[in-house]
Amino acid sequence: MFVSGSTAGIGFAIAKKLAEEGVIVYINGRTEKRVSDAVDEIKKNNKEALVNGVPADLSTVAGCNKITSEVPELDILVNNMGIFEPKEFEDITDDDWFKIFEANVMSGVRLSRHYLNVSSI
Repeated sequence: MFVSGSTAGIGFAIAKKLAEEGVIVYINGRTEKRVSDAVDEIKKNNKEALVNGVPADLSTVAGCNKITSEVPELDILVNNMGIFEPKEFEDITDDDWFKIFEANVMSGVRLSRHYLNVSSI
């Protein structure tokens, strides 16, 4: 099972709960430190947890490719990663919109496309 954006918040809670249930979980965040801290936190309270970490920026093609090469097959994909910037609507530039779209939409599209394709083989 892979949970994108799972070093904090809802993604972390999902990963932690499923690890407690015995699911093999892959944690994801953009930095090695945040990923390793999240993995350590889950293992601190559950020494038997089968949890691994894969740092990658999923708003990029390269980041999604890193995940799919390190974790080529899954039973469960949770597309949780998302970003936002607290700005007034009229202050959000086209570049801001493209950055948000790449992170919030295309990360899930790229991962889903890969894992749906693998599962149908």
